Amino acid sequence: MTRTWPFAAIAATLTLAAACNRPAPPSTPARGRSCGVALSADAGSDRDIAKLQQELREERAPARAAEQLGYRFISRARLSNDSGFYKIAEQAAACLESYQPDDPSALLLRGHILHQLHRFGEAEAIARRLVDARSFVLDFGLLGDALMEQGRLAEAADAYQKMIDLKPFYQSYARAAHLRWLKGDLDGAVRMMGSAVKAASPRDPESLAWGYARLAAYELQRGRLDEAERTAAASLQTVPDYASALLVSGRIRLAQKKFPQAIELLERAARLNPLPDYEWTLSDALRAAGRHDEADAAEQLLRRNGAADDPRTFALYLSTRTAARVPRADDGQQAVELARHELTVRADVFTLDALAWALVNTGEVHEASALIERALAEGTADARLFLHASVIAAADGRPVEAARWAGKARQLRFTLLPSELGVLQGIAVTPPRA
Repeated sequence: MTRTWPFAAIAATLTLAAACNRPAPPSTPARGRSCGVALSADAGSDRDIAKLQQELREERAPARAAEQLGYRFISRARLSNDSGFYKIAEQAAACLESYQPDDPSALLLRGHILHQLHRFGEAEAIARRLVDARSFVLDFGLLGDALMEQGRLAEAADAYQKMIDLKPFYQSYARAAHLRWLKGDLDGAVRMMGSAVKAASPRDPESLAWGYARLAAYELQRGRLDEAERTAAASLQTVPDYASALLVSGRIRLAQKKFPQAIELLERAARLNPLPDYEWTLSDALRAAGRHDEADAAEQLLRRNGAADDPRTFALYLSTRTAARVPRADDGQQAVELARHELTVRADVFTLDALAWALVNTGEVHEASALIERALAEGTADARLFLHASVIAAADGRPVEAARWAGKARQLRFTLLPSELGVLQGIAVTPPRA
């Protein structure tokens, strides 16, 4: 996930570079360079960061303060979609190491940063070092996360089970819920995420808001729109203007055909988190409401930054535009290139699907069929996945399979975007008579 950093992160990165390149006075310890970056980073309105910076400045439990600063900056990077804060988190890890050399806590912090930066192989290597050295619950969480992104779900399941065995709490429940969803157990995912929400700490509102937002997405998939709406509202009550909750709330309104309300929510979400998933959903909502000029403007923003911000989702968008027969000249090939490169980084269900979807829309049906078969093998119940499988089966001359996958997509139609529903409605597959 590489993107041009907003101004706040650029300023922080310039501070970082200056601190790293400026020669330290002889009396300044080595830790001054890394700790100085964490101390000088703008805390903004985050009182927790300001408090931790003060504790580090006064060297009150400085190792603990440096560690917690690292995680706070990871959280801030996610919330702000500003990758520059990961660089500050890296310096907080170095600061922690300057106080406690070879500390496993610093290694774990580095592993989480690498995971957020989509350097999954490196994150896995760190996690394996940690689990070989100790039995700490969050080490297994990092290992499972890295393995999952690489498509190794059986190994990830083992790591998450060890998490739950060591400590059944929010983080282990949330990971188990996502794994169950990936394996097609939607009801199990709902139950487990419900346990995560109940176990969430009131001192960590972002985690609670994320849990509610994810639970709302599960309820949306089940077609329980009223329950999904209530759960998304609970997320927004926990953290007002939480982008993930605004996105799922907007998608719920889309499923209800309440386009004005959907657009209002999605515009707020896209302003807070201008990533392809948000901008694509907004542009689809605008187009479904007949506001084509605004939809074109939203798509221009998506096309400007999509390949850098989130290449997999942008590839899916380009391929869907191709399938809907409204592509630009090079959309299909660009989607293939983006998805192929993404597959070198991670090989999970959705990356396999993204490449398969790109390939079938450029006429490479044989390879698309092989990839979608791999993507479907885990049992993930996802409308987008089923839609793509239907189109690929039809292109490969397998009408019975195409009809079956289209039927599965229709059962989960609540999660499809309007452009995807258009592709689904255009599928004319009639199984041959016996």
